[in-house]
Amino acid sequence: MIDRRTLLGAGLGGLGLTLARPGLLRAQEAWPSKPIRIVVGFAAGGATDISTRVMQPRLTALLGQPVLIENRPGAGGNLATEIVVRSPADGATFLMGTIGALAINPSLYASMPFDPQADLTPVAMSGNVLNVLVVPVDRPWKSVADLIAAAKAAPETITYGSSGIGGAGHLAGALLDQMAGVKTVHVPYRGGGPMMTDLMSGKVDYAFSTAPTALPQVQAGRLRLLAVPTAQRIKARPEVPTVAETLPGYEVQNWYALVGPKGLPPAIVTRMNAAMREALADPDVSAALEGQGVEPVPSSPEELARFIRLETEKWAPIVRATGAKVE
Repeated sequence: MIDRRTLLGAGLGGLGLTLARPGLLRAQEAWPSKPIRIVVGFAAGGATDISTRVMQPRLTALLGQPVLIENRPGAGGNLATEIVVRSPADGATFLMGTIGALAINPSLYASMPFDPQADLTPVAMSGNVLNVLVVPVDRPWKSVADLIAAAKAAPETITYGSSGIGGAGHLAGALLDQMAGVKTVHVPYRGGGPMMTDLMSGKVDYAFSTAPTALPQVQAGRLRLLAVPTAQRIKARPEVPTVAETLPGYEVQNWYALVGPKGLPPAIVTRMNAAMREALADPDVSAALEGQGVEPVPSSPEELARFIRLETEKWAPIVRATGAKVE
């Protein structure tokens, strides 16, 4: 998981050096001159959509132009990513990328119409996102061990939903299968919102859902929270066990980051990065994000580029080991 203090320290130094260049300042003053759209690769109501909309009003105020959210679900975030890849590098279009679209999909898909590292410009980290393992309240399982026992007793009958192929929820389920020695059935959706609707109605048996999508339903008594896929128990819910307490070594992290098309001018990258930093530092924005299970974690563009590269390298062998593949 990317470290907040490292990012803040290194990123602010790089930002100050860039802002000190007069030519870039003049270019920044000319941008933006029209509305800015942030493309989200999942349906409205999912965690990526919710967290982006939390930042939307503050970004609009900081940039002086409307910041519009466009939901383009499909192919585990690849559809939205390709839209941004093919957009002009004029600062009018950005992607709120996810671990799936930016780091997992290159290993998961047999062929990709773009290379996330070569065809996109890293702008700013947004945050680390808590995922939670939840089941409908009418299911009998009260623990990870119960769920695994049910899956062993009836192979390929237990289903799990995700916000799309290649996302953290998908790989979390695939990794659970691999480490527990079970076979469950993956049911991908076009976002966390539609998946949550079917999970609550019992059409799927469990999910590793993002906290912003799942926790309100847990609090409303519609879902049961079994575990978190983090390495350690979380401070906000210390009573909730980790999956690793049943399957040692199990860990899946999730994160979001803002990227733009290849060739985005450095002055635009710098100003958008500064706007993201200021938005994430706003007490109301950070409180709203943390309330949704998202830890604000700003970064410099350079740090984000390194982080995406390392995450891509980390997930490649895990994807191969799970046997997950999309043609």
